[in-house]
Amino acid sequence: MRLFIQLSYDGSPFCGWQTQANSPSVQQELERALAIAFGEKITVVGAGRTDTGVNARHFIAHFNVTAFPGGSIAPLLRKINAILPPAIVAEAFYQVPDDAHARFDAVSRTYRYYIHTAKDPFIRHSCRIWFTPDVEAMNRAALVLLGRHDFSSFEKTGGANKTDICTVTEARWEALDETHFVFTITADRFLRNMVRATVGTLLEVGRGRRSPEWVAEVLEARDRGMAGQSVYGEALFLEEIRYPYPLITI
Repeated sequence: MRLFIQLSYDGSPFCGWQTQANSPSVQQELERALAIAFGEKITVVGAGRTDTGVNARHFIAHFNVTAFPGGSIAPLLRKINAILPPAIVAEAFYQVPDDAHARFDAVSRTYRYYIHTAKDPFIRHSCRIWFTPDVEAMNRAALVLLGRHDFSSFEKTGGANKTDICTVTEARWEALDETHFVFTITADRFLRNMVRATVGTLLEVGRGRRSPEWVAEVLEARDRGMAGQSVYGEALFLEEIRYPYPLITI
């Protein structure tokens, strides 16, 4: 039986989603909790591979089990959450076809990156910048990203992707108030470090160092050295993953 599990996590304590030697990962902690709860060895496949420090809301992963306990799901979720560390919460299970795939079936993913410009003692997952960004200029620059493009300029070097082509359907900045801002981007797929490099590039426009038109030159260059510096991961959230079929809660 194949199941999808929905979870959210604070990425700060982890090396990222994927299991790595000698470093705690979200995947490792989830597999451990599920193995105890179901009484069998379980391997999970995530919808993506978030980097060190990156957070996720409503992340999806799939796994197989030989049997699923009947009755209310609430006690099972409570048991799993009691095993998981405080930074991870399991939220729901979905029963799906045996060939459903959390990563390859996803049709879009949405990320948000948060920044703030004034000292704020109550905000952890946001990047402090030391200037007031020009949101209008950054949004003009972000329009260049819409559509199907080669995003090599925004990919961490050393990637082994079969293709660097991504289709971006949403890319916009929004002022939450006078000192807090958020960037939202949606695409069918993302390259490694792509969102963080994109934010860093757009902030070069937002601080007046570059024109909005410069982003088109970066995109066309297919050269990581042309883009801005990557911003740090703790302010980045994987917010939503969409599938071509409905996910029905067990």
